[in-house]
Amino acid sequence: MKPWIRALIAHVIIFTLAGAVVAAAWPSSVEFAGWPLFAVCALLGFVVQWVVFIPSYLAQTEHYFDLTGSLTYITLVIIALVYGNADPRSLLLGVLVLIWAGRLGSFLFLRIRRAGRDPRFDAIKVLFPRFLTTWSLQGLWVFLTLACALAAMTGEQSRPLGLVGLIGLLVWLCGFAIEAVADRQKSAFRNDPANTGRFIQSGLWAWSRHPNYFGEIVLWAGVAIIAFPVLQGWQYVTLISPVFVALLLTRISGVPLLEQRADKEWGDNPEYQRYKAATPSLIPRPPKSK
Repeated sequence: MKPWIRALIAHVIIFTLAGAVVAAAWPSSVEFAGWPLFAVCALLGFVVQWVVFIPSYLAQTEHYFDLTGSLTYITLVIIALVYGNADPRSLLLGVLVLIWAGRLGSFLFLRIRRAGRDPRFDAIKVLFPRFLTTWSLQGLWVFLTLACALAAMTGEQSRPLGLVGLIGLLVWLCGFAIEAVADRQKSAFRNDPANTGRFIQSGLWAWSRHPNYFGEIVLWAGVAIIAFPVLQGWQYVTLISPVFVALLLTRISGVPLLEQRADKEWGDNPEYQRYKAATPSLIPRPPKSK
């Protein structure tokens, strides 16, 4: 199948998924310039990707891909706070997303600056349709991940945070801490020349082979818990957010890709085989005593 045909099919699927979620939350959204604010945020999420894609393709660089994703989260949240339902729940959701996006975006940007390149893009960035599809997929990732928070922030309902909001905040804090600590531990491990060619199996990585992804899933579940009490009607469709994050990281682009890469690099290493057999892929548990 020709690359342009694949790109066209991919974009049809992308816009169908995004359109279905927009249609579900549309009726309960406040308006901005005569349009539902939720829909405006969804469209803007894609537009930001396409604007940055153009110079990135011309320069054949992926350096600003992850940073653009984080800046898109920040942009949509600020717009939702300024023009939406700026009650305490919305403010809390906005602050949590801003903290997460700021930390992850700067972390990923600095990582690729140090590495000089992201090998995932070597075969993609030279092909216009494939590279464009990758940026459009990032727009879908931003929108679907943020959907339930956006629905709460742009919706017409307003309620006190209450116990559910507190529970959601605690869940988010737990997930954020796990993700941040895991990322820091792996960065420190990689920056030590003595660890060149080795795999990390210490700290949280002794409890899980992908503790950062576990933290990511947990923190977005916390966001959904905070948003849940003010959703109504078809807005409940936006609860796809944490489900989408979990499926993306465990079935599509996260764990499977890294596991394949690790198996290719250390598959014949007995120590790696023991680590893989003794350590869960995602949900942490104390390491088995040796």
